[in-house]
Amino acid sequence: MPVLVASDLDRTLIYSAAALHLSGPDEDAPRLLCVEVYDSKPLSYMTETAAGLLAELGETALFVPTTTRTRAQYRRISLPGPPPKYAICANGGHLLVDGEPDADWHAQVTARLADECAPLAEVREHLLRTADPVWVRKQRTAEDLFAYLVLDRDLLPGEWVKELAVWAGERGWTVSLQGRKLYAVPVPLTKSAAVREVVRRTGAALTLAAGDSLLDADLLLAADRGWRPGHGELADSGWTVPAVEALPERGVLAGERITREFLRAAG
Repeated sequence: MPVLVASDLDRTLIYSAAALHLSGPDEDAPRLLCVEVYDSKPLSYMTETAAGLLAELGETALFVPTTTRTRAQYRRISLPGPPPKYAICANGGHLLVDGEPDADWHAQVTARLADECAPLAEVREHLLRTADPVWVRKQRTAEDLFAYLVLDRDLLPGEWVKELAVWAGERGWTVSLQGRKLYAVPVPLTKSAAVREVVRRTGAALTLAAGDSLLDADLLLAADRGWRPGHGELADSGWTVPAVEALPERGVLAGERITREFLRAAG
């Protein structure tokens, strides 16, 4: 039975230039590999060492990219190693099989959201009505499943985020602040639910996971073993559970450490 490795991507395995967190002398910086291009410009990176480890992992385990990105955003990424058989996008809203969306899975997800949560339109209207245009740079909906704002973090009032989280929680939604983006996501829309479906289909005997944000907590809790980097929402809040190792590394070197831990644990 295969080992299943489900990993968040942004700020876990891949990093923008702003998130690299290279703190040593320039001459000691690791060599980087660009794994995403957007508008003809390089956008996301791994260390070359991490890229080699991930390619090796793809040959020895069932690697499942597990991301909040939309399908279009995910397809911009070119990860080392064989193309993943399964990938999870839109925080579990879409399950890709050989690159194609599984319509039955998406139908199950949307039916559950309709039964258990306030509609996306209500949440989006509240975001636009209460957020101040002074610190909102963009507002988006993703795959008709959830909403997010791109913010100026220096101007963002912390009390507004807390009040939004309470309001959203009363309606079956959760709020996650990741870098410059604030996500409002239905509580039942989870990465872990999609990972469990992949486990069911593949018969995986061991599940490994990694992630850095509040939206990754359910994924880490569902895995047999997990890792979180030394940055991000989970690290900032001190979140930890016995089966999840809190790594000291931050930035792109945390991504390298995570791929190394995956490969070691996968045997």
